[in-house]
Amino acid sequence: MKELRIEQFVLEKFEEPGYEDYYLLEVKHNPANNKVEVFLDSDSGLSLGATSKINRYLQERIDEEGFLGEKYILDVSSPGIGKPLKLPRQYKKNLGRTLEVTTVVEGKNVREKGTLTNVDEEGIVIQYDIKEKQGKKKIVKTIEKAYAFEAIQKAVVKVSFKN
Repeated sequence: MKELRIEQFVLEKFEEPGYEDYYLLEVKHNPANNKVEVFLDSDSGLSLGATSKINRYLQERIDEEGFLGEKYILDVSSPGIGKPLKLPRQYKKNLGRTLEVTTVVEGKNVREKGTLTNVDEEGIVIQYDIKEKQGKKKIVKTIEKAYAFEAIQKAVVKVSFKN
C-alpha cells in the first residue's frame, strides 16, 4: 500500500516538464527500519541533481500525507551496476554493451555473454564469438542469438575495466 502511494507520487513527478524520459523501476519499503528505496532510470542518464530533486519532492509529499510517520529513511537512486535489467527501455539504453543473459533450457539455467546489438518490442539480440576446431586450426565464429523478453530470466550489464 505504501509502495503504491510512493509510486503514484513518482509517476506524477514524471509528468512534469524535464522528467519525460525518466521511469520508475521499483519501490521497496522495509517496515522494520521504515526505509524506502526508490530505483529510477532515464533514457538520457540519471544525474545526481535530478535524483536529489526527486528525493526532495518525495519527502515533501510523504511528509504532507504522513503515512510513514515522522521517522523514515528515503533513498532515491539508480539501480546500480550489476542489477538485472527489468524494462525494455533499459536494454535500449545499453546497446553496444556486454550483457550476461540467463535463460532456462530444459529446466537448467543457461548463461550466455555477448554484446547487445539489437532491441525491439519482442526481445533482444546479442552477438558473441565461439571458437571451433577445423582440422588443426581453431577458428572464431561470430554468432547472433535472439531472446524474447519473456524467455529472459535475468540480464545483467557486465562492466569491463580496460586500459
